[in-house]
Amino acid sequence: MFTFYEYPKCSTCRKAKAWLDNHQVAYQAIDMVKDTPTAETIESWLKHSDVALRRVFNTSGMKYRELGLKDQIDELSIAEASQLLATDGMLIKRPLIVKDNQLVTIGFNEKIYEGAFN
Repeated sequence: MFTFYEYPKCSTCRKAKAWLDNHQVAYQAIDMVKDTPTAETIESWLKHSDVALRRVFNTSGMKYRELGLKDQIDELSIAEASQLLATDGMLIKRPLIVKDNQLVTIGFNEKIYEGAFN
């Protein structure tokens, strides 16, 4: 079973959920703002995945801009980035899908979903 981290008000998350539902992909949905993953969980995802650190951040979000992370992100270690991401679910790119402690997808791209879930 997949774990689908979302922000329910996000239109991209709603599109991704609709795609998963239409393709009968079983998942558990978690509101990443109300139930933000812990730093330990995020760090584990990052260590078990070949995803660039920058891709996990919601770079178009207000919080990202407020914190001036654009100029700092390349200097962060996985541990530092995980601590920062765990402070606010709005910093995390969404939707984010995890299975067996590994990141499966970040964001929503229909072609990527077709490859990952079919």
